[in-house]
Amino acid sequence: QVQLVESGGGLVQAGGSLRLSCAASGRAFSRLNMGWFRQAPGKEREFLAVINWSRGNTLYSVSVKDRFTISRDNAKNAVYLQLNSLKPEDAAVYYCGASAVWLGTRIFEYDFWGQGTQVTVSS
Repeated sequence: QVQLVESGGGLVQAGGSLRLSCAASGRAFSRLNMGWFRQAPGKEREFLAVINWSRGNTLYSVSVKDRFTISRDNAKNAVYLQLNSLKPEDAAVYYCGASAVWLGTRIFEYDFWGQGTQVTVSS
C-alpha cells in the first residue's frame, strides 16, 4: 500500500505561482512513477506530469510543460509540482498518484491516489 497526501494548494492571482507537494508513505517507491493530475468541476481528470522515482525521468502534458515542473526529493519521500504563470483555467483539484507503469499518463494506470488539493486562480 502507498499513502499519498497532497498539500500546497490555495488561492493565487493570475500570473502567480504555487508549489504543490505530495508526501508518500508506505511501501518502497523506488519502482514507482509519481504523477500529477487535476480535475475541474464538470470535467474529467487530466494528466499533467509524471516522474519516475528512481531515475528521475519526466513526461509532461503538452498543455502545461512550459509552465509546470515536476520534481522529487527521495530523502523526504516527496514529489512536487511547481505551477507558474497560473491562469484562471488552471483552477481545479490537483491530485498525485502512484503507478507501476513507466511514466504512465492514463488514470487507469494509477493504483494509489491522494485526496487532492484545491487550487483557485483569481483573474
